Amino acid sequence: MKTASLAEIPSDRAKPSASFNGRRRRFNVDRVFKGVLIGFSSLIVAVLLAIFLEMIRSSSLSLRTFGLAFLWGRTWDPNPAKEVYGALPFIYGTVVTSLIAITLAVPVALGVALFLTEWAGYRLRTFVSFLVELLAAIPSVIYGLWGIFVMIPFLRNHVYPALSKTLGFLPIFKGDFYGVSLLSAGMILSIMILPTIASISKEVFLAVPGEMREAVLALGGTRWESIRLAVLKMSRSGIIGAVFLGLGRALGETMAVTMVIGNKPEISTSVFASGYSLAAVIANEFTEATSPLHLSALTEMGLILLGVTFVVNGIARLMVRRPA
Repeated sequence: MKTASLAEIPSDRAKPSASFNGRRRRFNVDRVFKGVLIGFSSLIVAVLLAIFLEMIRSSSLSLRTFGLAFLWGRTWDPNPAKEVYGALPFIYGTVVTSLIAITLAVPVALGVALFLTEWAGYRLRTFVSFLVELLAAIPSVIYGLWGIFVMIPFLRNHVYPALSKTLGFLPIFKGDFYGVSLLSAGMILSIMILPTIASISKEVFLAVPGEMREAVLALGGTRWESIRLAVLKMSRSGIIGAVFLGLGRALGETMAVTMVIGNKPEISTSVFASGYSLAAVIANEFTEATSPLHLSALTEMGLILLGVTFVVNGIARLMVRRPA
């Protein structure tokens, strides 16, 4: 049997079809696009890893000199003749101001989110949501200036006398109030983290099916019972995640806290006393640090702050993804 040569095969059978070439080109484009996306994602991981490694390298002198005792050391003396550094007063100030901020911001943020999702009409919801998001766009230095010229005088003239008169027997409300304090820093932070918690909570509440609300109402429940049993219960994990994200923002805030906290490395049980935070001491002393040990100690403080923020945000992401 005679076999046909290649020249005898019709041209439409010898060459790949146009549709096949098109599919192959699209396949190649998809592979290139996928490779680019993987490269971008890997770049983010590489940047984070590089930051961690550089922080560890730059703080190696402090790590070798003080070890774990750096975490609970209470003395911060950059005098070249002594050079003793401990991070506990700054960790304490960061934690206390963040807890004050969370305590004040969470009820207000949840109230705003519930109002926008359960009662407000479309136009009012759009307007109020814009104002809430605008709070997040205000520079932190503006919050600091507002705190100095408006909030601190208000606290000194109205809030401090009332707290001292009614709750002065508690250790956290004892002592004199001079303006700059842990309470002032916590209140500034509460305003700054409110948009984060409110925005995420609003989206979580909107994700609750309307049938859940209607089921409670159909069984004779009140509006509050509908919100409590359907909305809040179904959104529990999302609310916790929003709170953790707000906490992460509060832990790392620098400028506004620096302007109103007092910048004293002391540990006091009273919220009226001055304090210091990890971010504030880095901002204040890094440009003036001359000795290698001082620079290394400041970098180690940044490493502590970076690690705490990373853990808090990781917990928040896990809580948001976890089913209610």
